[in-house]
Amino acid sequence: MHGGLNERQQAVLDWVSTGCPDGVWPDSTYKASAKALQSRGLIKITKRRGHWSAQLTDKGRQDLADRGIRPADQNAEPPKPPGRKPAPPRPKTVPKARTNYADQLLEELAANDGCLIKPIESGPHAVNWTSRVSAARKSGKIPRTQELYGYRTHRGYEIKLADIPAWRLAELTPLPVPVRLTKPHAVVAALQKRSQPMGLTKSVQGRALRIIQALITATETQGHKAALGTTQGAPPAHRRRSAPPHFTITTQGESVGFLVLQEQDRSEHVPTDKELTDAKKYSWMRIARFDYAPSNRLRFILRGGSPHRASEWADLPDRPLEDQLAEIAQEVDLRGEAAERKRRADQQAREEQQRCWEAAMQEARAAYAHAYRVKHLEEQADTWHQTKRLTEYVTAVRDHATSLPPGQEKTETEAWLAFADARLQHLAESAAAPKLPTPPKPSGDDLKPFLDHWSPYGPRSY
Repeated sequence: MHGGLNERQQAVLDWVSTGCPDGVWPDSTYKASAKALQSRGLIKITKRRGHWSAQLTDKGRQDLADRGIRPADQNAEPPKPPGRKPAPPRPKTVPKARTNYADQLLEELAANDGCLIKPIESGPHAVNWTSRVSAARKSGKIPRTQELYGYRTHRGYEIKLADIPAWRLAELTPLPVPVRLTKPHAVVAALQKRSQPMGLTKSVQGRALRIIQALITATETQGHKAALGTTQGAPPAHRRRSAPPHFTITTQGESVGFLVLQEQDRSEHVPTDKELTDAKKYSWMRIARFDYAPSNRLRFILRGGSPHRASEWADLPDRPLEDQLAEIAQEVDLRGEAAERKRRADQQAREEQQRCWEAAMQEARAAYAHAYRVKHLEEQADTWHQTKRLTEYVTAVRDHATSLPPGQEKTETEAWLAFADARLQHLAESAAAPKLPTPPKPSGDDLKPFLDHWSPYGPRSY
């Protein structure tokens, strides 16, 4: 390193000082390093009509001068000796930079807002992105507040540099565990009264109750509530990890259940003489390979809410449960906060859905009223045309009736004309006084054609 530059950046700076000759870099990844050099004011990058070029700045020349390197003059031409042909220029050589894949990857991430998608290739020359991500993690150059992820997706190998959540960076204060239970919590007292609390042996029973006491005390200071669970003893073997909780802690409306288990030690089973004899005698006889015995280790299994750190905590050789209680208490808080955020988001979504539905209903009512008036207008036009046709027909019949001699035919024609005149009078009145009709109150079925995917009976969509 020199002047805060890594090896790859220094190599790119030396390359720019020689005029950026072709054939030095196998791909265009050097541009990410060049962009970092430009941000430090060492070079200036120019892009014109698809052509990429870079030149040293005064600060970049000074950096090279500090290291005893004289940059080439990129604009001047060497003088020509008189009377002689100039010798062909010697090819410029640039020392090949040792590729530091960790630096290269981190520079590319910085230039692409912390996200890269690389093609997944196969073959002897394919890039192993999993290995490069692992090397970058071990390089010690990732900020303490960030994490590097790499995984396969349908788009390729996705690499992300993401901020670590604040709750993971928080320094937790250890929770004190009482040496003895002098004033047990109501939940702990209820567990004590049982003949075999949580199905634990005497060797770990007292310790488990003291840990529960410390956990409940710490969470209740945060406003949470503890209650007794439904499981009384040790769950059966086939339901050992899926049994109901021994106790619960409710935080911001989210109930987190705790199942307490005693770990088992496994050892090689030594067959007895009877087992060996029965195995020879009966073909279905199977001798167990291992023996299991209760250990002094405990395991807490948490259920309910959205997991953050984990869903299980157990005694470890170098870290007992007492040292992990602060994490468990924080997990309860985090699940409660996540549940509260979800409730607020759900409430906002319901309110937004209600607003959208009400707007859709208002538009549907307006569309229904418009369609109703258009239909009424078309009916009025039909009535006008019908009146015009009937008037011409009645006039023709009346002219014909005047030529008829007195008798039954003339009497029947005059009766028909009286009926036709009355009908024409009614139609004429309807067509002569048009007015905007008031639509009736629409039903749900009336509004359905105008609601697209919404239901007319509530803020639901089909």
